[in-house]
Amino acid sequence: MMDQVITTSIAGDQGFCYFLSKRILDIALAALLLIFLAPLLLAIAILIKIDSRGPIIFVQPRVGARRRSSGKRAYWEIHTFRIYKFRSMFCDADQALHQAHIHAYARGQIDATDPATTTFKLTNDPRITRVGRILRRSSLDELPQLANVLKGEMSLVGPRPIPLYEFEDYQERHKQRFAALPGITGLWQVKGRCQVSFEEQIQMDIEYVRNQSLWLDFKILLLTIPAVLSGRGAG
Repeated sequence: MMDQVITTSIAGDQGFCYFLSKRILDIALAALLLIFLAPLLLAIAILIKIDSRGPIIFVQPRVGARRRSSGKRAYWEIHTFRIYKFRSMFCDADQALHQAHIHAYARGQIDATDPATTTFKLTNDPRITRVGRILRRSSLDELPQLANVLKGEMSLVGPRPIPLYEFEDYQERHKQRFAALPGITGLWQVKGRCQVSFEEQIQMDIEYVRNQSLWLDFKILLLTIPAVLSGRGAG
């Protein structure tokens, strides 16, 4: 995907002080979490290696955004970067199954009356390993993204970075959600928890973009704890 540029003429650019403060918070919390969770990360890595063959870390190109400036003008550039996750699938798993589900989800082509199929995540996915199911239900597979946060590619809070094949279904109005760094958690994750329609997901992300603040970031971080512990919409 060629890099694209969207301007911050849409609501969502809160200025240099907010983004500097957010970056400092991201670095401090991500570093502390990596140190504090080091024993857990090691234990997960060992379990993944014992459970199935293949690498411990899954790396995938994702679409996100980065804030740029030119003189006094700030803008958001849509670009691709590599996201890190604990591997939760078998090594040679076919991505076509998930791609088909995402395309159907984004285009509203799945049964809206069936809660098992209207979710963002594919249920009863045969590609998931035994350890992977636990990691996904607990969202522990996302922890390596703390490295993406330290690199400045992601934030702790922001819209979800999306696979390239999902970006193919985006209309221009959907791209308003890219006026923020992609996040490990976000408004959609704590409010919808993967159980909302594609359009509702987009609107929640745009709502976050338009109301970004340190207070909202703190609120989402706190709400992430009960959302993860409940396991609702995960898996």
